[in-house]
Amino acid sequence: MLKLIKRLVFKIQRLWVESSSDRYIGYLRHKGVRVGHGVVVHDPRRVTIDLTRPSLVSIGNNVQITRGFLLLTHGYDWYVLRNLFDEVYASSGRVSIGNNVFFGFNVTLLKGVEIGDNCIIGTGAVVTRSIPANSVAAGVPARVICSINEYRNKRRSEYVAEAKDYARSLVEVYGRRPVRTDFWEEFPIFLNGDQLADGVPVKDQLGASFNTYRRLHRAPYQGFEDFLQDCDLPSVQHES
Repeated sequence: MLKLIKRLVFKIQRLWVESSSDRYIGYLRHKGVRVGHGVVVHDPRRVTIDLTRPSLVSIGNNVQITRGFLLLTHGYDWYVLRNLFDEVYASSGRVSIGNNVFFGFNVTLLKGVEIGDNCIIGTGAVVTRSIPANSVAAGVPARVICSINEYRNKRRSEYVAEAKDYARSLVEVYGRRPVRTDFWEEFPIFLNGDQLADGVPVKDQLGASFNTYRRLHRAPYQGFEDFLQDCDLPSVQHES
């Protein structure tokens, strides 16, 4: 009965800890993990950070951790060696994450790796070796596929065309004309830095970058209607 009660209490505590990003981060810090500010853990219940050796884990500032993230500071591969040779060779290593890092879904970090500052790690990557700062990495095993500046240029060349295709899809699927609030991430295409629009979360999306954005950003289109005119939208079919 006592064991059952303990298991129930542990389960309740675990559910509470994993109920929000802030609570989960507080739990990690309590255990000894070094975590900076501005860190967000999306869906903590589907994130696993190895706490067998919390002192080996370091997470910098402004890090985004998404669903399926797995961080390992140890290995149990010595189990096979023990059974074969009657010997134990413990396996562990530091895992360090720098500042301004984004992890896509289902990323795995193995022991002994360091992720430098300003990195993007693509969905499904298995990181077996350290990734230098200012890099974009993906794959199994993960490798650097471009620099962060190269990735920036790639996104600058593609994001307008993607937004236009999204606008066309709204007409195709919903049979209606797009509205500003559909473009809650694409708004820089038609809003200058000093412009806001009802229902468009400009400040929330930009965070600490808002003041610089407000001062410097110039949209490639002269407003929302100018953008839509360039989208080659299908005809809206009105129901009779």
